[in-house]
Amino acid sequence: MLKDSASPLDLVNAAAINLAVCGLCRQPLVVNALFIAFGSVPRAAPMRIRRLTCKIFHLGGVHSGTGMAACLWYVGFVGLFTHQYQPAPLATAVLVLVWLVLALLVAIIVVAHPTFRTKHHDYFELIHRFSNWFILALFWALILMMSSQEPSPGQFLLHLPAFWVQIIITLATIHPWLLLRRVRVIPETLSPHAVRLHFDHTSVKFGQGISVAKHPWADWHSFASFPDRFDTPTTQFSCLVSKAGDWTRSAINEKPTHLWKRGVPTYGFGYVMRMFPRIIVVTTGSGIGPCLSFLGDENRPMMRVVWQTKSPLATYGPRTLDLVRRMDPDPIILDTSITGRVDMLPVVLRLFKQFNAEAVCVISNPKGTKGLVYALELRGVPAYGPIFDS
Repeated sequence: MLKDSASPLDLVNAAAINLAVCGLCRQPLVVNALFIAFGSVPRAAPMRIRRLTCKIFHLGGVHSGTGMAACLWYVGFVGLFTHQYQPAPLATAVLVLVWLVLALLVAIIVVAHPTFRTKHHDYFELIHRFSNWFILALFWALILMMSSQEPSPGQFLLHLPAFWVQIIITLATIHPWLLLRRVRVIPETLSPHAVRLHFDHTSVKFGQGISVAKHPWADWHSFASFPDRFDTPTTQFSCLVSKAGDWTRSAINEKPTHLWKRGVPTYGFGYVMRMFPRIIVVTTGSGIGPCLSFLGDENRPMMRVVWQTKSPLATYGPRTLDLVRRMDPDPIILDTSITGRVDMLPVVLRLFKQFNAEAVCVISNPKGTKGLVYALELRGVPAYGPIFDS
C-alpha cells in the first residue's frame, strides 16, 4: 500500500528495483553464484532442506514475476505522472519517454507469453533483447531529464535509488557482451539426426552450459555441456545437438566450424542434483546430452539411468552409449523403434525403490518432463526437472 504522500519517484524506484531483480536472475555471474551457494548444501542435511534448496533452478519464476511487478509499478508511475503533467517543452519530452518505455515493457511481456515464445522464438528473442536495451537507454534519458529540473541535479541523482539501480542493471547487461567471441567448433556427425559439437576455447565445470549462435545479434541457443576428456582429449567439452528445429537442423546439415559465444559458462539444473547421494536419471532423446554433464563431477551421486529414445546406437553412436555406461554400467535403454513409446512411470518407480534412491532427475521435452515430475511427486517421490521457468 502506497503512503498518502507517494510521489512519481517512489513508483520509479519500485519499478527499477523489480527490473534489477528481473535482469539479475538471468545474469550469468549471478546465476552461478546462486547455484554454487544453494548447491553447497551437504548431503547430510535434512531431506526437507535439500528438497527446497534444490529448486533454485526455478529462477524463471522470479524473472517473470519481478518483470510483471516492474511493469505494474511503472504503470502506476505513468498514470500519476500523466495526471500531474503540465504543458512545457521539457515536461512534454519526459512524457513521451515515459510512454515509450511503457510500450516497450508491454511488448516484452506480450512476446514472453509461452504460446508466442514457443511458436515464434526468433521474434521473441529479438524483441526481448532489443526492447530491453532501448528501455535502458530511454530510462537513462528519463532520469537525466528529470534531474535537470532539480536545483541540484547531482545531489538529486545521488539520492535517487533508481539511479544506482540503473547503473547495476546497465553493467549486468553489458558484461556478457564484453565476452562475445567467435570460437572454433569441431563438429562430429553422429547421424542424420544428431551432431556432437566439440569446443576448446575454455573449460567447463560440472553442470555448466553455454550459449552459442551463428550470428552475434540473433538466434542464441543454450546447450548443456559435458567433458571430452574420456573419449576426445584434444578438446575441452562437447554439446549434443539433435534435430528439433531450424537452428539444430542447420547445425546438423552444415556442420559449423565456428560459432559465437557470449558470457561465461553458466550452471544449470543438473548441478543441484549433486546434493543427493543416490539418484535416478530419466531422459528421452537428446536429453541424454545434459545428463552426460554428470561425468564432469568427481563427487557425483551414485545413479541409475533410464533413457528412452529411437535407435540410440544408430542416432547417437557407440561413443555416446559408452559415455552413458560410465554413469551407469547397466543403464535401462528403451529403444522406441522396437518397443514403441513406453510409460516410464512404472519403470522409474520400481527402480527408485530397488536402488533406494533419494531423488529423480528428469530431462525430457517440456510436456514429458512436467508430466513425469508431477506423477512422481504425486506418489511422494522427490522429482526434479527443468521446465519453462527454469
